Amino acid sequence: MDLYRSHVLICGGTGCTSSGSTGIEERFKTELEKQGLTKEVKLVKTGCFGLCEAGPIVIIYPEGSFYSQINMEDVERIVEEHLLKGIVVKDLLHNESVEEDTIKPIHEIGFYKKQERVALRNCGLISAEDIEEYIAMDGYKALGKVLTEMTPQEVIDEIKASGLRGRGGGGFSTGLKWQFAYNSKGEQKYVACNADEGDPGAFMDRSVLEGDPHSVIEAMAIAAYSIGADQGYVYVRAEYPIAVNRLEIAIKQAKEYGLLGKDIFGTGFNFDLEVRLGAGAFVCGEETALLQSIEGKRGMPRPRPPFPAVKGLWNKPTLLNNVETYANIPQIILNGAEWFASIGTEKSKGTKVFALGGKIVNTGLVEIPMGTTLREVIYEIGGGIPNGKNFKAVQTGGPSGGCITEEHLDTPIDYDNLIALGSMMGSGGMIVMDEDNCMVDIARFFLDFTVDESCGKCMPCREGTKRMLEILDKITEGNGEPQDIDKLIDYAETIKLTSLCGLGQTAPNPVLSTLKYFRDEYEAHIYEKKCPAGVCQSLLQYTITDACKGCTLCAKACPVNCISGEVKKLHEIDQTECIKCGACMEKCPFDAIVKK
Repeated sequence: MDLYRSHVLICGGTGCTSSGSTGIEERFKTELEKQGLTKEVKLVKTGCFGLCEAGPIVIIYPEGSFYSQINMEDVERIVEEHLLKGIVVKDLLHNESVEEDTIKPIHEIGFYKKQERVALRNCGLISAEDIEEYIAMDGYKALGKVLTEMTPQEVIDEIKASGLRGRGGGGFSTGLKWQFAYNSKGEQKYVACNADEGDPGAFMDRSVLEGDPHSVIEAMAIAAYSIGADQGYVYVRAEYPIAVNRLEIAIKQAKEYGLLGKDIFGTGFNFDLEVRLGAGAFVCGEETALLQSIEGKRGMPRPRPPFPAVKGLWNKPTLLNNVETYANIPQIILNGAEWFASIGTEKSKGTKVFALGGKIVNTGLVEIPMGTTLREVIYEIGGGIPNGKNFKAVQTGGPSGGCITEEHLDTPIDYDNLIALGSMMGSGGMIVMDEDNCMVDIARFFLDFTVDESCGKCMPCREGTKRMLEILDKITEGNGEPQDIDKLIDYAETIKLTSLCGLGQTAPNPVLSTLKYFRDEYEAHIYEKKCPAGVCQSLLQYTITDACKGCTLCAKACPVNCISGEVKKLHEIDQTECIKCGACMEKCPFDAIVKK
């Protein structure tokens, strides 16, 4: 066995890969060879560390030095000074890592302080492409335990007692779902994993598959044993090439080690697993549409009941959970239901992974105990709103969720509290907005996405969301009428009550929540023909103030030549010709042009 004095962990998640971490890894190899350190220092390409804002990230152990936003030129310095001479390169460390000449460990950095990693426990710590690293972190120990020490019902009882609820958005009891599938009669049963993840700004499941695919494989094997299945499918969108590649590598390795296939652990239990690629349809995140797609049919929801646990793939009992739900299972088996249930709130146990994005300092992936407040996530973990702007709202639950305002920032995050505020947990998207966001435009954006992604099977979703979008377009273009607000509410309530699937039923949520908390913005658009945030282009007006020095730069920048005036004299904008592009405002060196 090779023993190394240092381990260099390089983020190989999608975010860091897109900003050049693959090249940085190659440069490390070159520099380590040049310095003769290849037998002393091991390079490990990991999954996502979480703090995407700081990527590309390199962490060196045993010191735990957290280098952020590394570029190719930095690698030579790190190798020569840190790895060769033992001197940490402080100016390349993350800005929170150094405090009065003291280097803080990663868990003391603000972004990580309040996190508790269960589903993400191995992400950023191990190589996703090396099964032995997963095994070294107690990987497949839970599978061995259930196959040799527990009956299927005992496993299900443990999951029930843990209080784990589905992390895909519905929040249904995982143990009860497993029980239904166990109780269903049938010679053939299936387990499936939803890794479709179609919400804008969501990348929780992708990161688990990129950083710890074996945890999902192990959990699916445990689920299969529990309900009496011998075949599983992971449905993942083709737009996740890194996740797909690492998942396929992990499945191949598990088969080579006898952890998938025939007679696992010599117990007579058989289980095999296949990957099925989705084409990126949002509706295939709905469970029945997903199962249709696995079967090779067009992904469209079907009425329920019967639920998949009774009649799923090829009309056989099928258990379907999402990636994050499965990622919790091995830890529940190893540590016990009581341990998991001790985390979180009374009705929402454990942790939840969120993709934190939007107008926030620390964008990235966070895992927090249920019951953590929105304020803690946004200001302590997320670092607050950049550029001194004021917080306005946070959207949870993606296109199916709603917007939550400042007055509710101290609300503990759990399934029931978010629903009570007119939003939802969803799969875990969390998008922060500041004073420069127009809430009418935000509602229009999400509804536009829903309209585009509607499968078209049921009329309420297919036609109703289009009519709502037409009204929102009309309002943001300055043609809104007083009755439009009532129409939006009527359409929304009807769609919620009559749509076939959960995606259609929740599509109006962004409109209803913004109407509830920001009705004044809708009224300003309709009655005053004004966008308070200055976002809706049709309602904008650029005006030149007395601060104008007559430098003519604005006139030269205008693409339609609608600005007139003599040199060193006040200029004027012809509002009938202005296309409201903002080029004049960007060029003015005296801040003499204002947007109203």
